[in-house]
This record gives sequence, structure tokens and C-alpha cells, in this order.
Amino acid sequence: MGTINKNIKAIRKKLGYTQQTVADVIGVARSTYAEYETKDINIPFEVLDKLSDFFGVEMTYFFAEDEKELNDSLVCAFRTTGFSKDDLKKVTRFKAIVKNYIKMIKIESRG
Repeated sequence: MGTINKNIKAIRKKLGYTQQTVADVIGVARSTYAEYETKDINIPFEVLDKLSDFFGVEMTYFFAEDEKELNDSLVCAFRTTGFSKDDLKKVTRFKAIVKNYIKMIKIESRG
């Protein structure tokens, strides 16, 4: 299993989501999502982008070799329980907005 596969599985488990929940929210079949976690296949960029938004982490964490770096990324990850699929989709859109805002602030502070 590759780094990306291992990391998306670790993030999903640490946040307490089932494969079915993640698959439903990002719009793929559960069996397809299971392959993303278990097979060394190229995951489409669009899927990685959706996973990044859903989990509330930067996409770079999917490539992290260091487990501490991965764990640090989850310290502030927004956890949800008891939400419907539609609620999770709304939360995912909100996380994407927040991530983009943080990126803009970082870029602005460098400039």
C-alpha cells in the first residue's frame, strides 16, 4: 500500500468515518473508495481534492511520510457525529471555504 492510500485510511479512521460515509459524501461507490485505501492505484486529483475538503486537511498531508506530521494535521480537524449525508456535504463545503481562506491569508502575509 502506498503513502497516499495509507494516509487517507488513517485520517478516515482517526476522524471516525466509515468508508460508506466518505464514499457517499465524495460521490463514489464504496467499493471504489475501498480501492483508494487498499490498492496502489492513482487516485484522481478531483477525488483527492474532495477528500481534502471532506477531512478538512491540506492535500499535502496525503503525501506525508512522517506519522507525526499526519497526526498534527488532525489536531484541528472538524469532527462530526450523527450528521446526515446532506449535512456532511454542507460541512465539507464550509471546510473548503475555510481552507481557501487560510491559504489566502498565508499568501498575503508572504507578499
